[in-house]
Amino acid sequence: MEFINLGLNFLFLALAVIILGMSAYALVHALRVPTNAFVSAGKLQKNIWLIILILATLFSAAGAWSYLNAFMFVGGAQFIGIGLGIFSIVAVIAATVYIVDVKPAVKGMGGRGGNNGPYGPW
Repeated sequence: MEFINLGLNFLFLALAVIILGMSAYALVHALRVPTNAFVSAGKLQKNIWLIILILATLFSAAGAWSYLNAFMFVGGAQFIGIGLGIFSIVAVIAATVYIVDVKPAVKGMGGRGGNNGPYGPW
């Protein structure tokens, strides 16, 4: 039973780290996109997306930290459980919506400009 608990605890730790990575990636991308690109694409304003993604990154970081601490102390002795599950779910939903919907819409708007072809500058 200890082996099963260890596997489940490691799985939830890995998922928490993946959610943290997704949230951080979405936040960094949102920081790099110009403000007018969000308005031009018909999406929420950049400030609102930044607030959403900062909260998502903080919640996912807290979840990953709690799983890491619990995993280090508990290991496979018992099943840790879901922990900050609802906040991690909200964080992954926010990051996924940004990556799947907003990121493609603001791609190529603003920025450098110039004569970029389909395979890069030429």
